Amino acid sequence: MAGTNGKQKTARDMILSMGVIVLVAGVIYLFIPHDDSPPDLKRVDYRVELLTARRAASYPIAAPQGLPGTWKATSVRYQGEEFDAWHLGFHDPEGEYVAVEQSTQRRPVFLDEATQGARETGKTEKIDGRTWTRYEGGRYDALVLEGTKGSTTVVTGTASFAQLTKMADALKTE
Repeated sequence: MAGTNGKQKTARDMILSMGVIVLVAGVIYLFIPHDDSPPDLKRVDYRVELLTARRAASYPIAAPQGLPGTWKATSVRYQGEEFDAWHLGFHDPEGEYVAVEQSTQRRPVFLDEATQGARETGKTEKIDGRTWTRYEGGRYDALVLEGTKGSTTVVTGTASFAQLTKMADALKTE
């Protein structure tokens, strides 16, 4: 009988210890601040990269002019090693992502990568005198500039087509 009593004490002590640990963890959880809001993205200045890319690229590099300050540039990159790839990412006033992507990579491969697998809809629209084709996808939608030789220009992201159109309209190469 003595052995049984010892085992009961050990089990009881273990359950009490677990209860204390759960209680302490619960108190700690209550006092640690929780912020579920999305992180504030840092605005980047892309002027230096833009000038560098415009000097180095084999095609006219596009960047927006005249967008309101509510559009926040959040990422910029130029990679000239393989395909003269230009990327400029923004958050629009509605908090959605919009990117300008340009490259000399083979058009089908580049479009699949830049649009995250979006497919051509067959719809086109004139924006600032240029023809853009709409692409729709599960993750990103896109506008693809038609009639360019040697490079492909895409405006893509999670934003609405209205916001993608605003970006496409603001793009200038000089």
